[in-house]
Amino acid sequence: MISKTLVLLRTRCAARTDRGASAVEYGLLIAGIAAIIAVAVYAFGVGVNSSFQDSCGTIRDTTSVGSCS
Repeated sequence: MISKTLVLLRTRCAARTDRGASAVEYGLLIAGIAAIIAVAVYAFGVGVNSSFQDSCGTIRDTTSVGSCS
């Protein structure tokens, strides 16, 4: 009876340890994805911004209405 109880307790302790490790792994995965998104936004932001400024300038010159700020 005591050996069965010890096995049950060890099993529960191991399950708790695995859950904590899984939470840490998911947290690291989310942090990695967020870092990749931040790098992509930073890398492509300048190109996208200049593209919008160019198209805004073209529209402003064509229609003579509005301003690009």
